[in-house]
Amino acid sequence: MRIFKRNTLKEFGDRLFKAPTPKTEPGARIVTVTSGKGGVGKTNLSVNLAIALAQLGQRVIVFDADLGMANVEIVLGITPKLTLYDHIFKNETIENILYPGPGGIKIIPGGSGFLELANLSAQQHARLVNGLEQLDRMADFVIIDTGAGIAKEVLAFCASADDVLVVVTPEPTSLTDAYGLIKVLDKFNLHRDIYFIVNQSNNENETADTASRLKTVVDKYLNIKANYLGDIVYDKFVIKSVKNQKPFLLTNPYSPASEAVKKIALSLLNRELPVTEERGLRGFINKLSRLFR
Repeated sequence: MRIFKRNTLKEFGDRLFKAPTPKTEPGARIVTVTSGKGGVGKTNLSVNLAIALAQLGQRVIVFDADLGMANVEIVLGITPKLTLYDHIFKNETIENILYPGPGGIKIIPGGSGFLELANLSAQQHARLVNGLEQLDRMADFVIIDTGAGIAKEVLAFCASADDVLVVVTPEPTSLTDAYGLIKVLDKFNLHRDIYFIVNQSNNENETADTASRLKTVVDKYLNIKANYLGDIVYDKFVIKSVKNQKPFLLTNPYSPASEAVKKIALSLLNRELPVTEERGLRGFINKLSRLFR
């Protein structure tokens, strides 16, 4: 299943040499990357997608919101000393917890700070919102890398984001768990549309079959719309980059996986968002706070 035109990569190249479009929208665009099952390449996609968007002139921040594992740090081989917790409870400035990442992106380690949202004092909540408002002026996209499954915090991150990207592989367990996650999002009316990406497929036929199976069951049994955003076929360079803790988009920019991520970044960038009252990181954290309570 291919939804991209042959000139997509040319379009990507053209965008590289254009000046970034001045920001006019109220706040950064929040994209949650999630999955029903662990081990599907969600964090690797989050980091490389962020870099691809940065190459398109976007200012991108990655939030590591996997509260059980610091996966972004592992993928990049970094050890940040400060996290969101230090900003909320130890008066560190929001700039001090921003960690420079590869390819021009920035990282904010979430740590346990997110879990404390339900218990913040009014002063602490105001400090967090004010700090994140500063990031709204510094970012066009914020990529939220969540844990896998249907834990409360994962669903809250999905509900609070502008876009939800579900990563799925051809494995039956991955398809089953992805459907379970989408089913919960539908049940609680958290989103009317989600986007999914097929990762680690062996060829185009396997990609098409995986995408068709997921879309068919979602269309038949749920009221939510599952939109196919793209695929990343199995690529030996991805395995090598994970072992070396380097993003494959930088180490092998013309590999099949890198070209696929560039296409996905373009599709995401070209999708227009409806205008809402709660946009950007301020809106995100306000919605997240209500859900965590």
